[in-house]
Amino acid sequence: MFKIIAIYKKPDDVESFEKYYKEVHTPLVKKIPGLKELRVTRIKGAPFGQTDIYLIAEMIFETKEDYKKALSSKEAMEAGQDALKFSNNKVEIILGEENII
Repeated sequence: MFKIIAIYKKPDDVESFEKYYKEVHTPLVKKIPGLKELRVTRIKGAPFGQTDIYLIAEMIFETKEDYKKALSSKEAMEAGQDALKFSNNKVEIILGEENII
């Protein structure tokens, strides 16, 4: 599986972040062509102290072709720009391929 992963740092206003993420951003992400699944993990802590990571979103694509099409799509660009805007640039977007070992 191929993934676009967004790692959000803790927002200044958690309530506003959650409302926007649910009502505005998630619908934008779900428009990305070829998206098989969207997984969201809200971070509850770290084993050795604090973390500034608040949320990890994994956009999962079944095939490399779906993944490539998604990366070049207008919808992915819009979702990426929206993530930067509403998070006040407190997001890192990375790309990956998952392998089960």
